[in-house]
Amino acid sequence: MSCPGVCAGAMLQCSFGIAPSPMNVLPMNRTIVSNMPMANIMDNKPFINIMPFGMCNSMANPTVVAATAAAMGVLTPMPCIPNTVAPWAPGSPTVLVGNMPALTAQSKLLCIWGGVIQIVFPGQVSTLVP
Repeated sequence: MSCPGVCAGAMLQCSFGIAPSPMNVLPMNRTIVSNMPMANIMDNKPFINIMPFGMCNSMANPTVVAATAAAMGVLTPMPCIPNTVAPWAPGSPTVLVGNMPALTAQSKLLCIWGGVIQIVFPGQVSTLVP
């Protein structure tokens, strides 16, 4: 099954974030799709590839825990600080970008605070990746 390849400008959403965020893909892999740099599974770096999602609601995030405790147990969201350490999964089993599996619209990324980051728009729809 093919799905769109992901490129710079893709829109991401975290399950604990309150706002979507654009993905940044640096052109170092020299693979271009729809005039934009294409992403691979290692485009997972906080504040380089993954930008904040507004406020974070995760009780695994220490800043949310502290703010919630200070508010006497009332859930108190705090600014999102993405903390992604593992690669996106799954990547394309057949297409490589910069010697790593290409990122597809079905890939997901885990935040250490418990959030699941999904691709809500891949940045382009004309190039499919198997």
